[in-house]
Amino acid sequence: MKNTPIMPTRTELTVTDLVPFGSIGDKKFFALTLSRPQWANWRPGQFIMLRPSSWNSELTWARPFSICRVTNQSLVLFFQVVGRGTEQLAQLKPKDKVVVWGPLGTYFTMENKPTLLLAGGIGIAPFAGYVEAFHMQNKLSMFFSHRLPEQYYPVESLRRHIDLESNFEQNEADLKVTLDIIYKKMKFMAEGGGVVLACGPMPFLKTIWKNALELKVPTQLSLEQRMACGIGACLGCVSTTSDLYPDKEKAGLPVQTCTKGPVFWAHELNLDA
Repeated sequence: MKNTPIMPTRTELTVTDLVPFGSIGDKKFFALTLSRPQWANWRPGQFIMLRPSSWNSELTWARPFSICRVTNQSLVLFFQVVGRGTEQLAQLKPKDKVVVWGPLGTYFTMENKPTLLLAGGIGIAPFAGYVEAFHMQNKLSMFFSHRLPEQYYPVESLRRHIDLESNFEQNEADLKVTLDIIYKKMKFMAEGGGVVLACGPMPFLKTIWKNALELKVPTQLSLEQRMACGIGACLGCVSTTSDLYPDKEKAGLPVQTCTKGPVFWAHELNLDA
């Protein structure tokens, strides 16, 4: 599927639910449900910028969130509390208002071929919507690497639809198992003419990026860069492209992740830069 522009809109939505998935110490996870925006279209892998209407000048910037899923009635986001902004999001109540700008960015490909989803931690969020939108679920499989117990992530809803394997990383030995599994699964995709889609923290993505280049398996990476404006104006979320980037004027140079990504083909990036 070619990434074609989807016109974003700015709209005020209503909070309909906020469900805690659990917490360990300062690590807290929530599923936030909003009224459905009147988008003409959207694609899994895209994101939105969100700012509660009640925020004052101390919290100027909106916050970016991957779109978890969209139903006929709602927009669902899955997030972890990591700072002041998300701490306040965790205090939202039904009927509160939030301003949403989206859908933004590039999105994951959907092809009639074996597709491997690789998720690390909170990077599982966009794959909930992907699995629901992909009409050939028998061609989908997923590997999920996580450092907190499974119940803190929306794993069961995914497992009802596709083959999902996970590894709970508690030490270096568990990490080695994760790396071995990822390599073997990507090699299987390379040999079978499949495609790999990945989302997660940068060390996780960097491993997948290196595997993709070595194995020559088509791979897309959703980069979780820190974003502020969401429109490419602040230059706070740049990623460096490779010499194979399709826009030759930008090849080998930094580009804004929010407008040129967040989803890139692995061969178009230089994550060693």
